[in-house]
Formats: sequence, C-alpha cells, structure tokens
Amino acid sequence: MRDDAKRRAAERAVEFVEDNQVVGLGTGSTTKFAIEEIGRRVQSGLKITGIPTSKNSEKLAIELGIPLTDLNDVERIDVTIDGADEIDPSFHMIKGGGGALTREKLVALASTRRIIVVDEPKLVNSLGETRSLPVEVLPFAWRMSARLLTELGSKPVLRRSGESVFVTDNSNYILDCEFGPIADPPSLEKSIKLLPGVVECGLFIAIADRVIIAFEDRVEVRERQG
Repeated sequence: MRDDAKRRAAERAVEFVEDNQVVGLGTGSTTKFAIEEIGRRVQSGLKITGIPTSKNSEKLAIELGIPLTDLNDVERIDVTIDGADEIDPSFHMIKGGGGALTREKLVALASTRRIIVVDEPKLVNSLGETRSLPVEVLPFAWRMSARLLTELGSKPVLRRSGESVFVTDNSNYILDCEFGPIADPPSLEKSIKLLPGVVECGLFIAIADRVIIAFEDRVEVRERQG
C-alpha cells in the first residue's frame, strides 16, 4: 500500500515535466517510480533529456530509453524530481540515505524548479527526529572529520555495506551523524561544510520548491512560501 501511494505521488510529479526540458533524475525508492513514469512517457513521445544523480538512476534511465546528458554540458536544468529522508515545515530536508547526496545537491542547485516527492512518514517538525544526517567525507581524512563532527555535537558512524565500508559514486565515505532534533539547520549546514575533509552534507536548505506528499488516501501538492 505504501508503494502504491509513492507511485501515485511520483506520477503526479512527472505531470510537471514538459517537452524539450532538461530533467534532473533523483535517487531513491520514490524517485524510481518517477523515472519509470518518465520512461513510459518517453516511449509515448515525450522529448526530454535526463541528468541522473547516481549510477543506479543512470542505469535505470538507460534501461528505459531515457536520453541522458552530463551536468557539465548544460547551463541549467529545467526541473529536478527527487525524494527526501526528512522534510520540515520550512521545506528544509535531510537527504543522502541512498548515498547520492553530493550529486543530488549539485543537480538541485543547477535546477530552475525542484520537486520533492515523499510519503507521509518523511514529514517531521524538526530535522533529525527520525534520521541521522549523512555527511560525505574524503577517505584520506575520515577519522579527522569524524572527530570534528563529534565536537559539533554528533555521534558519527562510518556507513557500511555488509562487511565493507560503503563507497559513494564519488569514491568517498559517508558518516551518518546522529544530532537529534536540529534546532538551526542552516547554521549547522554552514558549520559542517567548513570542516576539513567534508565534501558535502545531507542538509538541503531552502532547495525544495514544490513538495508532493503521498498519503494513504490522497496525494497533496504543497508550494514553498517566500
């Protein structure tokens, strides 16, 4: 039932995609439904060019026949569809559960419109209520980064995949940092980004323009104010 709700919300998001647009293709279980819907529309004649935010999304898009290009080859992206691990009432988000946070943020920042698709459990009053904050770090200095993140008040844990360390598409590591409820996400993002060895953090501040929420009985579209 939850997947059905996610699919409906993802399909609603794709309704905002138009012919001849450059479209950012996010990463994650909900965004997968959106990429599948875009693939169906491409087969029916929709003309778009996609920019995937991860190797997994790239692989799926290729399988579905979606034409792709590179972020370096475009000046702007018209619209990006992506998911979130948590989103608060100000539309600040935690992302990076799938490990693609750096590419996701770059694609989002290059986009004119950012559409975020989530299901109801992702709505929180304060970021950090239900999820740790992913921080992508250089392998060369990950222990230094972990110490500095501890000094900021977190409990960082090196992400693993089975018995091995998880490695991002950028060949980096991820520290999942438990901060608890985050009182000031914009300030925390700035502090983390200044730490040596940090590549990117999973706080996405004032990036979402439109949020499409999958409830059990309906799909709701909300616009960021201001």
